[in-house]
Amino acid sequence: MRDIRIAAAQFECRDGDKDYNFGRIEALARCAVEQGAEIVSFHEGCITGYTFIQDLSREQLEELAEPVPEGPSTERLIELSRQCGVPLLAGLLERHDGKLYNTYIAVAPEGFVTRFRKLHAFVSKHLSWGDEFVVFDLCGVRCSILICYDNNLVENPRIVALKGAEVVFAPHVTCGLPSPMPGRGKIDKRLWDNRHRDPVPLRMEFDGPKGRGWLMRWLPTRAYENGLYYVFTNPVGVDHDTIKPGCAMVIDPFGEIIAESRALGDDVVVGLCTPEKIDLSGGRRYIKARRPELYSKLSEPLPEGQKPEVNPGWRM
Repeated sequence: MRDIRIAAAQFECRDGDKDYNFGRIEALARCAVEQGAEIVSFHEGCITGYTFIQDLSREQLEELAEPVPEGPSTERLIELSRQCGVPLLAGLLERHDGKLYNTYIAVAPEGFVTRFRKLHAFVSKHLSWGDEFVVFDLCGVRCSILICYDNNLVENPRIVALKGAEVVFAPHVTCGLPSPMPGRGKIDKRLWDNRHRDPVPLRMEFDGPKGRGWLMRWLPTRAYENGLYYVFTNPVGVDHDTIKPGCAMVIDPFGEIIAESRALGDDVVVGLCTPEKIDLSGGRRYIKARRPELYSKLSEPLPEGQKPEVNPGWRM
């Protein structure tokens, strides 16, 4: 790894409006580059919109989805990357061999770099699950991608760390959802609509257990326990029937936040990631202390007839 400035963006996405969403991606990418960013990342499903797809039929999803990397959105993102002179990462719906995926792509001025299909997709019964991790080189850094719920399973970031990842891009659409946890739940849209006249109540919701407070329970831990940089992206504002708090941030291998958005709207932040923190981090020491011969239980198959389940709190 080398010293590198990485940007995490947040913006209010419009459902199904790829042109509008690309306009925001372009504006924020250019803003990030002006701040010295060498890589710019955006949230899960940011090209197409995300939560609204839960109400779409298979046919409607097919119409919204595209092939990767041959599709128009990938090509458009590559062209924007060329114009900005930096790699870009963004999410969309992918259509491939009769299946649909929640996919996140990385492109560079030279062209397509890689794609990652969400391992634990759940927002629509029509989405298939990805079946592989990706670790790839970008600007002299070993990178990986884990989408939203993928980060809640501790095995996933540990595996990509063992595969050599130094930076994990973690695109999300999260927070502001019902949950059995104390204090969680939806954020009142009236607070968002009134944010310019009275920002304090909305800020309290964004900072509390419905937003940042919940993230702080576990997100820095993923970086700390594996000695990784974590680049967290999330929409802000109206996302279908919920309000999202943004909270775009870059977390270092000590679990410390080195760049964070506090904006009640579209924003981008840039964090300087340096290699010495990885070598000094507790997470890298813990990885070296592992005793894999004791962990056979982790690789046991599920009982016959049992399938993996994804049960987010808002469905309970």
